[in-house]
Amino acid sequence: MIAYISGTLAEIDDKYIVVEAGGVGYGITVPATLPARLGDIGSRVKIYTHLQVGEDSQKLYGFYNAEERELFRLLISVSGVGPKVAISVLSSFSPDELRLAVVSEDEKSLSRAQGLGKKTAQKVILELRDKLAPGFAKGASNAVMSGSTEKSQARDDAIAAMVALGYSASEGYGAVSSLGDISGLTGDEILKAALRKLV
Repeated sequence: MIAYISGTLAEIDDKYIVVEAGGVGYGITVPATLPARLGDIGSRVKIYTHLQVGEDSQKLYGFYNAEERELFRLLISVSGVGPKVAISVLSSFSPDELRLAVVSEDEKSLSRAQGLGKKTAQKVILELRDKLAPGFAKGASNAVMSGSTEKSQARDDAIAAMVALGYSASEGYGAVSSLGDISGLTGDEILKAALRKLV
């Protein structure tokens, strides 16, 4: 198994890169959001990889970190979700956004990903909800939502209120995340500021 490839970024496209390592150029399919995070051609990069072996082909898929790779593996474990659809999902959602959409059963938001229809989105929720729920709090605490328990509670209250108002959980998460530092704000204050972002 190839866990990661560390080398020089040799080619770059919207969803495909080539990393040269040890004199070999590795063609890697990646989420659409990854190329912009890697720098220019010639940069040193480390890409976490998953090797998908088919009957007549082998294909490398690459990710910015091990967390994104694990989400990819969870997605392709769902019946009806192949590597192409899983890459599409990770092109549409950050890890925290994906966790939130699954844990909050936000089928509408999940269906935005190309190739992920309503029925398959329901399968993703059904099969991954319990697996992602414990990791959501951990992932959120390590990402843009770092901070105290009180801060997390205020944020969650604001997102829940937005869902009650008819917004999707992902829309609520995105609006709250765009506020930046919300330390010291109450749930109501976060809600009002997030709603202004969406208007």
